[in-house]
Amino acid sequence: MNALEKLMHSRLANILLGTFLFTLWMLFVWVHIRAFIDTDKFAYLVFCVSESLQAILFLFRSMPKVVSMDPFDWLVAGGGTLTPLLLRPTDVLLWGHGDIIVVGAVIIQIIALLSLNRSFALVAANRSIKTLGAYRIVRHPMYASYIFLFSGYFLLNASMMNAGLIIFAWVFMGLRLIREEKLLSEDVAYQEYKKQVKWRLIPFVY
Repeated sequence: MNALEKLMHSRLANILLGTFLFTLWMLFVWVHIRAFIDTDKFAYLVFCVSESLQAILFLFRSMPKVVSMDPFDWLVAGGGTLTPLLLRPTDVLLWGHGDIIVVGAVIIQIIALLSLNRSFALVAANRSIKTLGAYRIVRHPMYASYIFLFSGYFLLNASMMNAGLIIFAWVFMGLRLIREEKLLSEDVAYQEYKKQVKWRLIPFVY
């Protein structure tokens, strides 16, 4: 058992990590609910729902058949998970209808999550190959929803900090996508799936 596996099975490490993530998530929710109360922007509540859904599904995820033990994959997963929780409301509005993009992104996300069921993962893992629902259209509908979600959020809350965080989130997302595809491609079923569904994120684009 290597150091990463020992850390994963450490009760103290899991308690500390869970406490840290819960605190960060609670602060995120509190800030955005206050912003909703102050501005009546429905997008703030929708954004909270989006991040909360992922937290709930993470808690009830199924056990993987294969999971990456590469520390880099865990670093990328951690960065991609934490970065969006640091986004903060601002008074700088670039486009007043950015909430339409946010709501649309969350709808895509919910459809993708329903298609995933309990096969939700943060670190590259193979819980089961999903080919139905949103996965008939693109191979990574969850990541596609993040592109629109963060874009809509920035249009409503422009700042240098948010711009930097979103760029980092997209970089982490791209790395996660590449690492997941590499691991999943070891499965013959996923190799066949890639032949049927050509697009990773957006049909006819990528």
